Parts: sequence; C-alpha cells; structure tokens
Amino acid sequence: MNSDNKPDGEIKVEKRTNGRRAFVLSYRGVTYPAEGQFSTQLLAQSAAYVAMKLLRNTR
Repeated sequence: MNSDNKPDGEIKVEKRTNGRRAFVLSYRGVTYPAEGQFSTQLLAQSAAYVAMKLLRNTR
C-alpha cells in the first residue's frame, strides 16, 4: 500500500476499569490521550468522529 492510500487518522475505543468507555485518537502520526467517560461504545465512537472531523478542518 502506498502513502496515498493510508488513512490520516485512526480511532480506537477502549473499555476502562470502571466499565465506562473512552476513545484514543491517532491523527497524522500524533496519538492523543484517551478521552471521555462514555456509557456505550456508540457514544464514544460518535464523539471520536466529531473530534476527527474538527482536526481535519483545522489544516
């Protein structure tokens, strides 16, 4: 795969020890710390996509 086909960001949702969920965002080689205390995986994913969209619009 060449560099043109690589995604510029990656989102991972992880479950914390207290049962809540957080997302980890990697964008253009920078990994941001886990964010949020979401009750469901869907809420964490949607917040992560909003954060990713904001990062893409700030270039």
